[in-house]
Amino acid sequence: MLEPSLTKQSAWLLTAKVIGFAVSFVLPLVLVRQLAQDDFGVYRQAFTVVNTAVGILPLGLGMSAFYYLSRNEKWRASAVFNILIFYFVMGGIACLTLVAFPEILGRLFSESEMAVLSPLIGLLIWVWIFSLFLETAAVANKEPILALAFIVFAQVSKTILLITGVSFFGTVRAIIIAAIIQGLLQSIILLVYLNNRFPQFWMKFDLSFFREHMAYALPFGFAGLFWIVQTDAHLYFVGNNFSTSEYAIYIVGCSQIPLISMLHESVTSVMIPRMSELQNTNNQKEMIRLTAVAATKLSTIYLPVFVFLFITAETFIVVLFTREFTESTPIFRIFLLLIPLSVLVKDPIVRAHTDMGNFLLKLRIASIPILIAALYFAVGTNDLRMVILTVVLFTTMESLVLAVVVFRKVGMEFTDFRLFSSVGKTAVISMLAGIAAFIAYAFLKTPLRSVADQVVRSIIPEPGVNILDEAAGLLILSSVFAIFAVLYIFFIFRFGVVSNEDKDWLLDVFSRMKFGRRNA
Repeated sequence: MLEPSLTKQSAWLLTAKVIGFAVSFVLPLVLVRQLAQDDFGVYRQAFTVVNTAVGILPLGLGMSAFYYLSRNEKWRASAVFNILIFYFVMGGIACLTLVAFPEILGRLFSESEMAVLSPLIGLLIWVWIFSLFLETAAVANKEPILALAFIVFAQVSKTILLITGVSFFGTVRAIIIAAIIQGLLQSIILLVYLNNRFPQFWMKFDLSFFREHMAYALPFGFAGLFWIVQTDAHLYFVGNNFSTSEYAIYIVGCSQIPLISMLHESVTSVMIPRMSELQNTNNQKEMIRLTAVAATKLSTIYLPVFVFLFITAETFIVVLFTREFTESTPIFRIFLLLIPLSVLVKDPIVRAHTDMGNFLLKLRIASIPILIAALYFAVGTNDLRMVILTVVLFTTMESLVLAVVVFRKVGMEFTDFRLFSSVGKTAVISMLAGIAAFIAYAFLKTPLRSVADQVVRSIIPEPGVNILDEAAGLLILSSVFAIFAVLYIFFIFRFGVVSNEDKDWLLDVFSRMKFGRRNA
């Protein structure tokens, strides 16, 4: 079981991200309905560039804060300033490049409007990279409640500003300007926070420590760079070889499930410092146990989400993105196959061993040419499904290789696999509940759609197609989910997947909720 402090930190971060997700959930729903499919494709192309740059250019330096802020009080302020300087410089280089050479994006996506938007995209990259450190700084400084506030602010402000921009002006340009304003606001908050927690941090620069900092962080950063190149390369291949409307269909099919990424980030961020401490004491058995506990907990969410969404993919896509994107369904189903791979959290162990950074870098360097060649042949088929299938197969193979190396690094033995037995139980239980959900989905979809149509028409005499689709889809999804969830929850409790400690924690939370109501 995770130590209570780690569990609480992870819970706070997950709570923040869930709240942020709940607020930002409406953003793609509004944008996909406000913009034409081609414009939505341009919007996604622009933010693909932004997200790739924000992921690549910081070179993962922010994650080193978890290492330095938990180890040596002397270098805390210096580490923070190093990260901030690096972010500012890298963001500035990206901005100047896109301002000076706007044709880069036009050629990359075969879309002239991207060249016109290039200077604004460059400025957005700069401010977003600089402000990126806000959440990480609070978490690394072990202030999960404050991190919660920062995460919620970021999502609320972004959602409000972007929706305001598209509602008043209805253009991709307005959306980008709104995002720039949000980044500037977050940058101001970042500087105020850092000055409060690390007074006069800008006076703490030390060249020798800066070199040490870079020597530790950059191997991981470059490995992360190649990882992002791997994960985003297919988007650029599609953008260059398909139309903007086809790009929109593909990118919707590759929609991330926020709950999955939020939970993974929350668990990873609190495990990194703990793994670092365990590695210092050479406590490999505890590192293995902690990894197994994390995998068990993540599997109880990841695997049922995967099964449920795989079954109801078409309805899910139509509800979120309208029937214009029905063609995204097969792409989405293939993309979902990546979810089970995320159950095993490897990054904390990798980052706890400095030599693993170099191995990871070499692995990524060797992998990229293979991926590029595979994607080249995949786009040549003119079948978007082949592109995403190539990505999934490649990611699976690399993940398996890294898992083997990580297990060897911590001295894992065959008998240690019993610690992961609950993951197997969860997989079987998810499939059993999935069979019932599949049958319910097949038989209830048509009658539930008829019921939803009748109810909507009794309220709205002439409802639009989207309203009918959304009402029917929500009724179908909620009904099938209820069947799936009841069976799944029954089985995980029945077969002991949920530990007694977790049961006690849930009961404690429930009793506090009831106590709170009595005193309300």
